[in-house]
Amino acid sequence: MTHSQTIACIDGSELSTAVCDAAAWASLKMQTSLVLLHTLEKSANPETDNLSGSIGLGSREQLLSELTELDEQRSQLALQHGRAMLETAKERAIEDGVEDIQLRQRHGDVLESLLDLENEARLIVIGRSGEGHLPDVHIIGSHAESAARSLHQPLLITVGQFTAPRHFMIAYDGRETARNAMQKIAASPLLKGIQCSLVMVGADNEEQRAKLSEAEQVLQQEGFSVSSQILEGDIYSALKTYQEQNAIDLIAMGAYSHSKTREFFVGSTTTRMISGSDVPLLIIR
Repeated sequence: MTHSQTIACIDGSELSTAVCDAAAWASLKMQTSLVLLHTLEKSANPETDNLSGSIGLGSREQLLSELTELDEQRSQLALQHGRAMLETAKERAIEDGVEDIQLRQRHGDVLESLLDLENEARLIVIGRSGEGHLPDVHIIGSHAESAARSLHQPLLITVGQFTAPRHFMIAYDGRETARNAMQKIAASPLLKGIQCSLVMVGADNEEQRAKLSEAEQVLQQEGFSVSSQILEGDIYSALKTYQEQNAIDLIAMGAYSHSKTREFFVGSTTTRMISGSDVPLLIIR
């Protein structure tokens, strides 16, 4: 199956507008259809037995019947509310210039839905946090982190109001994950025509410069305008400072190149970047 879709995860959070705008921009850049996806997750309602176990049989049966009817009504309202959100997102995507738009509504877990659909996707767009969080708060929602760890297709995470990027940065360390991310960026039309900064954090030596030069040449051969830089210091702090000082408005990076054991002891740069970034992140596995 060809990866011919940009999939945008729409919910009731304030970031859904940014998700829609980012997905519309990506859809137009890559000339894919746009799929607006809303997932109806199972609500955490108390078990009916907890409410009816200690009362008489007749009353219990009546209560169970009323609770079942109430659940059905709640489910229908959730379905209608989700459909309304999708229609609103569709109107915004049309305003952004997208014509080929599909609406999808699924029951179940968001990550499970994305895993089911990712073979159809060229890019998946999700907000950093979902309902219940303000868009400017640096909190990673469970869906965003799970998606970044589990999905194999590129993932664009929005963090606030989205504007089309004019200058993006590739966080590069020369490892296989970073090389794979860089090669996918070079081969994709998503970031073509946008100024690129290729940034490595570590020792400034001949070996590191050779890795950086090789990556720079790959990007230049695909028509990118690239500047490269080796930075010193803590990886997260160095990348964050460079982004702020150079007006970078999108960061691209490979995801979770270390083992979970090492992440437990030293933390994950990917997670820190997702949590701390003030600009969208393109995560590539």
